[in-house]
Amino acid sequence: MNPYNTTPLPSRPWWKTTPALLGLLALVALLSAVSLGLGFLVVIAAMVAVWILPAWRWYAKLGATFGAFFLMLISAGMSGQLDGSGPDKSEASAQDAAHAGSGATASPTTAKALELTDYTGKALDEAEKGARAAGFTPGRHDASAEGRPIVVRSAWTVCFQKADTAAKSVAFAAVRNDEPCPTNDGGPLPWPTMPDVVGDTYNTAVKELDRAGIDLDSVILNDVYLDLDAPTAEEAAEEGDEWRVCFQRPDEDSEVTSTTTVHLDLGRWTDADLVQKCPSKKDTTYKIPANDPDHHDSGDSGDSGDSGDDSTTGDGGSTGGDSSSSSDGGSSGVGTVHPGSFCSSPGAISVSKAGTPMVCGPGSDGRNRWRSS
Repeated sequence: MNPYNTTPLPSRPWWKTTPALLGLLALVALLSAVSLGLGFLVVIAAMVAVWILPAWRWYAKLGATFGAFFLMLISAGMSGQLDGSGPDKSEASAQDAAHAGSGATASPTTAKALELTDYTGKALDEAEKGARAAGFTPGRHDASAEGRPIVVRSAWTVCFQKADTAAKSVAFAAVRNDEPCPTNDGGPLPWPTMPDVVGDTYNTAVKELDRAGIDLDSVILNDVYLDLDAPTAEEAAEEGDEWRVCFQRPDEDSEVTSTTTVHLDLGRWTDADLVQKCPSKKDTTYKIPANDPDHHDSGDSGDSGDSGDDSTTGDGGSTGGDSSSSSDGGSSGVGTVHPGSFCSSPGAISVSKAGTPMVCGPGSDGRNRWRSS
């Protein structure tokens, strides 16, 4: 071989490349979940392709062969295609023994006429297994108007069942586990709609959401102030009459599906706060004006609660300038503060949400910040 020969080697056809063969193996899993017979044919094709097309070593080809076979079995098993299609013989034998012990002389037709349990509300895989045990051949379809294919039966719940005792068959109509059943088989999914909870206390809003059928686990709480942290659901529930909903997403009458996240932006105030209303926009104001880095005390502004509000947005502060400039009564007027947030009155004192005493003083960057005293 000439070491100086720079002629590039001819490229392999795309269908002989490793990515193409790996894609064929992935196709085995996909088709096996739909049809075991179709998946088996693709497995045979994949085995032939693995041993003929690529320049793999023999142990790599052997591993890919076994891998394709196991992919077929796993996919077919998850879709329920490996379950027995006949009735449970052990149960039939037990019933025959019971008839014999009681001396009953039932005809073969009567002995086989087993009653089918109502599986409404049960998992689809459990329903199909029970139907086979009772001597019925089960069928399945999407109960909604969307006509979706059912692959993993354990992830679906039975809404309706229709049995044909003469043909010994039963049709199960199901929806996904996190979906509500339609009113009729083939009808639209009755998703709940978002109520209007803006202005309500947290306790009232939670009751409204629950009454509307909305899963409370899908609710995320946020705060509307720049200097306060959002409460957890447990913290908000403890003081649910002090937290109020300022903004909500989605809007009123919007459909809330299983993938919808409900956002509640909360503001908090008590009877002791001077301002008891939500800001005009989220994340635009400070609950405590002294936390605003652009806030400056001047002249007689310390005696005016309105001037403290004007230094922020005019509608989101909760105390006046007097509380932010006081060094001996700040904890009672300023309210709770967030450690590390900006302050403008050195020596002012307050407390954090956790009850830790805080003092306004220079931070590591030279600017006044709230820090533990």
